Amino acid sequence: MKNFLLKKLPYLSVYGLPLCVWISFHETGLWCYLSHFIFFVLIPFLELLLRPSYDVKGESKIHAEEDSLFYRALLYGLVPVQWFFVFYFLFYVSSEKDISDLIGKTTSLGIMCGVIGVNVGHELGHRMNRWERFLGELLLLSSMENHFTPYHNSGHHNQVGTLGDPATARKNETIYRFVFRSQFGSYFQAWKFEIKRMKILSLTPLSLYNKMVQYTLAQIFLLIGIWMYFGLVCVGLFLLSASVGILLLEVVNYIEHYGLVRKQRENGTFETVKPCHSWNSNHAIGRLVLFELTRHSDHHMKPDKPYQWLRCEKDSPQMPTGYPGMMILSFFPPLFFRTMNPRVEQALA
Repeated sequence: MKNFLLKKLPYLSVYGLPLCVWISFHETGLWCYLSHFIFFVLIPFLELLLRPSYDVKGESKIHAEEDSLFYRALLYGLVPVQWFFVFYFLFYVSSEKDISDLIGKTTSLGIMCGVIGVNVGHELGHRMNRWERFLGELLLLSSMENHFTPYHNSGHHNQVGTLGDPATARKNETIYRFVFRSQFGSYFQAWKFEIKRMKILSLTPLSLYNKMVQYTLAQIFLLIGIWMYFGLVCVGLFLLSASVGILLLEVVNYIEHYGLVRKQRENGTFETVKPCHSWNSNHAIGRLVLFELTRHSDHHMKPDKPYQWLRCEKDSPQMPTGYPGMMILSFFPPLFFRTMNPRVEQALA
């Protein structure tokens, strides 16, 4: 029971986000922005005060000893929760007349699209079990970001730290330029990888076995369904919330590898991906809410490693604060560069 309370129960904190969004859906005024306040004000403030915790002495040993249903059930349960909130929003909240309240409620759902739809979809998209990958695809569909899986698994993990990777932010590149380069670059690379896979299977590029064809059709049918049942305005509101989720994804992509590059060998190949090629944060709140995504170096060492097993050593490149705080800082390029550029030089020294 003690191990459960100390090691497992804190992961339930991610379910606090749907609770905050539920409150925002049913309130008016500033309450519509409760999830914004918690994720982008309260958590960054607390992570400035709380010291990061490291794993060098085997903090995650209890997790490595088991692959219990508890850890997987946490992820599975978020799939119906995410889609319930999408349709609840379309049924009831999108009729909101107050523009400020509507923006707050729409972007609250958008935060869920990023934190749950994309992040948990990413976690499940790395699993070897086809059923779990399907659940990940369902979550990514709620953010219209399904191309993330073929690009991320086949492209990003192989190309990270190189100019060929759209999701690796270059030193002194602003977030405003990066978001567009990463999103469009990853989309076109996903098509490239799937067409190449079809050729290997001796199938036509637009075969229904092509994941990008499947994802495109699923997204089209979803939007048509929303349009026919809820109307064109709801299509726009849903796309707005999905866009917020995509924006959160790209901001996270930006801070995860900013300025970190792999050395190129004389034969043109690049050095093996190492812990020094990803930024990490061991601030506890961000770790739990994002299912250890902040222990990013270990994730790149073994992408299919379940979140509860991820470790982070002190010698991995460390961000000065947690992910939410760094995401806010990234929108102020001069301050971000002043904070991170010396750390980039130190990490690559």
